[in-house]
Amino acid sequence: MDALTALHTRYSSPRLSGPEPSSTELEKIYRAAFRAADHGLLQPWRFLQIRGEARARLGELFVDVATSMEPHMPEAQQDKLRQKPLRAPLIIVSVSSPKAHPKVPEFEQDFSAAAATQSMLVACHALGIGAIWRTGPMARHQLVKQGLGLTQAEKIIGFVYLGQPDGPPRPISAVDIQQFVQDWQ
Repeated sequence: MDALTALHTRYSSPRLSGPEPSSTELEKIYRAAFRAADHGLLQPWRFLQIRGEARARLGELFVDVATSMEPHMPEAQQDKLRQKPLRAPLIIVSVSSPKAHPKVPEFEQDFSAAAATQSMLVACHALGIGAIWRTGPMARHQLVKQGLGLTQAEKIIGFVYLGQPDGPPRPISAVDIQQFVQDWQ
């Protein structure tokens, strides 16, 4: 698939199954991340791979964090939260890991890490791998960051779920690009 086709046809795959991408495919996906816009060439990101039983441990971390905020959370809600990481065979936690730099503020480095994440999503699509970028309250919670071993300065950009698309792709809606573009006078 050529680059423009991949960019124009990428979609999120909310339902994923196994197997997870191969090591060769993962190398290509990560290589795409390193082509993201990166002022100062700081590579202000890192990636955690969560697979196998580690997915269940992530689910337990989510439940522990949620019940610390809501001690009387119903068991059904806890189970739903516990199952979230099991929706794909592999989760990549995209982490912004800012570096001290006099000309590149932290927010730019966060944007760069997000651009790296988007590049990985496009690479997945080009390889025929299903992927979806998820965030939510767990991506922002300090206890989740601690549980994953992030430093105080690091941020979770997203949980990227990867696997084989389970079902047909969602239709891509047409966009009137001109509604989003204007000349500045």
